[in-house]
Amino acid sequence: MKDGDPMAMVKTPIEIDQEALAIAAEVLGTKTKKDTVNAALREVGQRLVRLRALTALGEMADRGDFDDFVGNKAAYRR
Repeated sequence: MKDGDPMAMVKTPIEIDQEALAIAAEVLGTKTKKDTVNAALREVGQRLVRLRALTALGEMADRGDFDDFVGNKAAYRR
């Protein structure tokens, strides 16, 4: 793995809230601490990606980019 590789793994000793870890594992369906932490980090990152996408859609709506589609079913069935 190269430096800066987003898939690079680094061993990092940290203190983890065991109760939060157990709840996260239950929600995420993971079995190991490593899998739970990595899945939680990915989920948080994806949440930001989705939030940015929603913000961009809101800005598009504010500009009127979807006005042609409002009330015009033929326009979005192409």
